[in-house]
Amino acid sequence: MTTQRVPETGNAIAEFLQETTALTKRLFVQLQRRPSTLIAGIIQPLMWLILFGALFQNAPKGLFGESLNYLQFLGAGVIVFTAFAGALNAGLPVMFDREFGFLNRFLVAPLSTRFSIVVASAVYIVILSFLQTGIILTAGALMGAGLPGGLGLAAIALIIFLLVLGVTGLSLGLAFALPGHVELIAVIFVTNLPLLFASTALAPLSFMPKWLQIVATLNPLSYAIEPIRYLYLHPDWNLGSVVMHAPWGDVSFGGALLVLAAFATVLLASIQPLLRRTFA
Repeated sequence: MTTQRVPETGNAIAEFLQETTALTKRLFVQLQRRPSTLIAGIIQPLMWLILFGALFQNAPKGLFGESLNYLQFLGAGVIVFTAFAGALNAGLPVMFDREFGFLNRFLVAPLSTRFSIVVASAVYIVILSFLQTGIILTAGALMGAGLPGGLGLAAIALIIFLLVLGVTGLSLGLAFALPGHVELIAVIFVTNLPLLFASTALAPLSFMPKWLQIVATLNPLSYAIEPIRYLYLHPDWNLGSVVMHAPWGDVSFGGALLVLAAFATVLLASIQPLLRRTFA
């Protein structure tokens, strides 16, 4: 009688890391061969900064809260929305792999765990989001928006990571649940603009009608935008700093982080049954 050998924990972790690295490298090779996605993902937010910054450069002082200029106000929204849009597109490579049969090859390959396919996609999107965020921060600083301190930059990285992690999980779940890329692209188009305009990306809460204020404070993008915006204006921030005056009460910096962490946790947990069925 033979018994099946159970892989040692150390070996299993090493194999998982090796597989995830290889699959992530594959995605970057695809990006290198077709860099238009990355180029567009950099040019678009820069155009937002330039055009919207010019549009509101003569706005009365104080019109956008404590911001000295509209670039300071807009920069946070551009950073968050760029990361959100990239994460929402995370499911497209997986969807195309499904349609062209590459995913089936991965599923029958001797992988230690098929969840490395999902983790590789998440790592890829997080790295791209950090790259885009760095470029936007640099461009904003050169245009006069300033730059948060070192601890502030680390906080921005954490905020972007939590947001991207949750939205990437949602996008990957849709990639496995929807029948094809047409439906996934439709969901992306329908989702993008409403969430942008129903957030504090382009205007403060005080400018909005009451019903839109309520909607904006239910939008997870606002909980990423407002802490980053606060970092631009307050170098002496802390977790107890109030970053948003919601209709139902004040939201602290730490509270916004908790909302983003809960958002990511709920989305990642919600796609687990779908992933188990897909990878069974």
